[in-house]
Amino acid sequence: MRYEHFVYPSYDEPLVAAYGGKFECAFVVLHPFVWLPAETAPHVDRYPSGEQIRAYGRKYSWSKVTAETGLHSWPKLNQALLTSIGALRAEFRDELAMDALQRFLDHRSIWMPGEGAFEPLLQREFLLIFTEAGLNELIFVPEFAEIDPSPQQMALIPDLVRVERLSAPDLDNGNARFPFRGSLVAPDGSFLLTVDWDSFFTVFFGGRVFVKDTVQRLNLEGFFADDSTCHSWWREEARK
Repeated sequence: MRYEHFVYPSYDEPLVAAYGGKFECAFVVLHPFVWLPAETAPHVDRYPSGEQIRAYGRKYSWSKVTAETGLHSWPKLNQALLTSIGALRAEFRDELAMDALQRFLDHRSIWMPGEGAFEPLLQREFLLIFTEAGLNELIFVPEFAEIDPSPQQMALIPDLVRVERLSAPDLDNGNARFPFRGSLVAPDGSFLLTVDWDSFFTVFFGGRVFVKDTVQRLNLEGFFADDSTCHSWWREEARK
């Protein structure tokens, strides 16, 4: 199997059409906001590290944030998040939504979700998807993947080009470093998780029954993509 094909899909096509329509469904897993205990927050410089998040952090849902900020939907909240990190062109920015989000964060021990990487607060659940399916190994496909990179490529960008087979137990107990960004693929190619640059979500592809049962069991916040949902699913909100 040529795992290097499982890089993040094209921005221009619906998610359900990705990878030649191989998967029955795509579920957009929202990266949770990060709540830290009040006694921990003053010791955090700017943004908590992955180690601090895993040790002290708790999930704070998008549903709670939309209700408490007055931002009425997940697309609007995503637009506010993207505006705050400078990821949008001027015509798509929403400064008022960004300001509402910032006011909310300024008065609480809550931090924005991590973007463009496998969220530390979700890494355990992501590993459980594999181990509860009876898999002790997974395939990591980096964002710019090569099955057999040249020595020149490896010298320039060693962490970005090598497709690797990783041990789920080693990732869970810290004996192996959890991948930063890219795709985590079942060895038989039956499901995968993938995250892209500047994204506050990870996409979970697989069979509908398997994905639905997994999402419910692990209480992953998000939504199933429909036939038109693409990478920039927040844009319909931006046009209103």
